[in-house]
Formats: sequence, C-alpha cells, structure tokens
Amino acid sequence: MDERAALSMLETELEAAGDDAAVVGEQVITTDMLHERSDFPDGTSRYTAGWRAVGASLSDVAAMGATATAAVAVYATPEFDRAELTEFVEGARHVCEAVGGAYVGGDLDTHVEFTVATTAIGRTDDPVLRSGAEPGDAVCVTGAFGRSAAGLELFRVGDVERGNELFQFTPRIAAGRALAPDATAMMDSSDGLARSLHQMAEKSDCGFEIEFDAVPVADAVEEVVDSEDERREAALFFGEDFELVFTVPEDAIDSLAERSPAPISRIGRVTEQNVLLDGDSLPDRGYTHG
Repeated sequence: MDERAALSMLETELEAAGDDAAVVGEQVITTDMLHERSDFPDGTSRYTAGWRAVGASLSDVAAMGATATAAVAVYATPEFDRAELTEFVEGARHVCEAVGGAYVGGDLDTHVEFTVATTAIGRTDDPVLRSGAEPGDAVCVTGAFGRSAAGLELFRVGDVERGNELFQFTPRIAAGRALAPDATAMMDSSDGLARSLHQMAEKSDCGFEIEFDAVPVADAVEEVVDSEDERREAALFFGEDFELVFTVPEDAIDSLAERSPAPISRIGRVTEQNVLLDGDSLPDRGYTHG
C-alpha cells in the first residue's frame, strides 16, 4: 500500500480527514513529517529546514481559508548541535511571524535521520474544502510553479545560497483569507499542480480543462532548466511549491485579484468530468515522499 492508498483508507475511518486540514469546531489542525533524505537536499540550512517544515503545515491552514494561530515541531536528529537547533527554531519562528502566527515549541528526539514533524493550528468559521467546485467555475492559482524544482537543481549544482532562498516560501495565509469568501473549492499544491487537480476533481466529482500557457512558471525555472519538457515537468508535476489551487465563479475573479495579496492566474475551467491539459488527459502524478 502506497501513501495515497493509505490516506484514502483513513478517510473512510476518520470523519475529519481528507482535506488539507481537519476541521474541529472553528479550528483547523494539520500535521506533516519531513525527512532529510526526501525533503532536505545537501546544503539545506537548519534555518531553512525550520522555515520550510513549519511552512508546509501553515500552507495547509492557508488552503482552508483560515488565519494562522500557532505551530509546534518535533525535531529529531542523530546528535544534537546547539547552533543547528537554534537556527531551526529561528526559521520556524520567523515563518510563523511572517503569517501572523506563533511558534510555541514542540519536542526533541534522537533518530537515525534528521526528521521533522510539524503541527499547525488555524481558525475560521467558514473553511473552504476541496469538494465545492462546480462546472462553469474558473480554475485559478496563486503565484507561480516550479520554484522548488529550481531550488533543488541549484542545490545539486552547489549554489546552496540561492537554493535555500527558493526553499523559504511564504505560506499563502493572507491570500487564503482573501479568497475564502468566494472560493468554491481550494487546496495547496504541495503534491504538484497536476495531482492537486486530480485530488480536487475527485472530491468535487467534476473535471477540469487546463491550458498550459496560462500556468504561471517561476522565473527561477527559466534560469536553471534548459528544455521546454523539463520546464513543463517542473511546473506541473514536481510539487512542493505550496501555492493555492482554487475554483471560483467567473464573475468573482476581478474582485479577487484586486484584494488578494498574491498574484492570481486563471488557468482553466471546471467541467463535468476528466482532467485535461490542452485537450489531452493530464497524468495523475506528482510529488511522493520517497
């Protein structure tokens, strides 16, 4: 059983599961686990690790249209280093402060591999789920895609300063709050744009027609990726960009663009069935923890 199959199984057992975060009263809560081998390439600073790990959970809070309240983390490593631990906490604290939340602590443990487990809590009285998209709605995204793919390539070639910069994303809490009154469905793109569209289509029992030329591609991708095929791969399937993917009535797009603090792009429309890119079937693949 792979990760997706396990999650599907749990959704049938746990009423609150199945979205970016669980809704408990007016609170939303989410948790994530990141590992050195699969999530932190060589050269990732502990500051970036703290920022990115906590940011990943805050991104789930953003996808629910919630404000950020607080976050905690479990920090596990084979051997504790005072400077590394301090850097991690600083990164975690700063990403929380960037979105109006607070980093309030966590736990320490020893482990064979540097591993981080994070939990974030937010608040909203009207969460946006993945399940409300309707045929005729527009499909939109915040920001641009491929940032993490470009960062990974920069780590690979030894430009760790720029790689760390690209891995320190700002969770879209403010944008999620701005979009929430009009969005019919929303989620974050941590598993990649293509997989996010398939997940939302399944939850909303609908389809999507997307145009690749409308998908915003991060400038960094153009800088570090040579071929058009690799650029498409980075934007559609790599994942870990933590942008918001959402649907909204067509007549609400202009007002949303005016009040959203993040750039918004319309990339397609909601249909009755099938997920298509430029008229062809869009593969259901994306980021998988390995």
